Amino acid sequence: MAGASPVLEDGSLLSRLDRGLLGLERLMALVAGLAIFSLMLLAVRSVGGRVTLNAPLSGYVDWIMQLMPVIAIFAVSYAQRDGTHIRMDILVSRLGGRALWLFELVSVLLIFVLVAFLFWGSWAHFLRSFDMGAPLWSRDSTIDIGLPIWPAKLVVPVALAVLGARLLIQVYGYGRAFIRGDEAPVAVPLVLSASEIAAAEARALEAGGRDGSD
Repeated sequence: MAGASPVLEDGSLLSRLDRGLLGLERLMALVAGLAIFSLMLLAVRSVGGRVTLNAPLSGYVDWIMQLMPVIAIFAVSYAQRDGTHIRMDILVSRLGGRALWLFELVSVLLIFVLVAFLFWGSWAHFLRSFDMGAPLWSRDSTIDIGLPIWPAKLVVPVALAVLGARLLIQVYGYGRAFIRGDEAPVAVPLVLSASEIAAAEARALEAGGRDGSD
């Protein structure tokens, strides 16, 4: 798995689009983190209530069903932007120049096609659950406490739409780098060698140590 890769910025339209989308991606990553924290609190409440009061949290499994899509997919675009997803580092690290940008371009295009199909299917799945004329706008609900399921189903196409926008930015970035032969294009995660990653982590640790001593 790759560590976070640097993403260069400048004053171009592409870089401005990258930074604008990054703000939304960070917000979505924060929501995913809060969902994980909420799930932990729910587990403490359910287990603690069962042990101390013999009264576990009602609808605990229902709330897990609502939170899991947020935890699983809401931060995926943020990971794509920074290159922290699973990558074939052994292969990619051996490429350079136009060969590297072509490989990345083809990879991102294939991912975009897959995401487009997943978006189409997940949106159709959401529409089968959502009904403006039904109570709580839902045709289906959870078994225990009857929470509407459509909000959890809506999370997936929303996250995939943001990921699709990120992939389009990267398609343009890699395509432009391939055509122009750029060494360090903007708005795409750059590939670092193992030694460069280790050096960057060492600098971060040194900076953290200095800040702590101050």
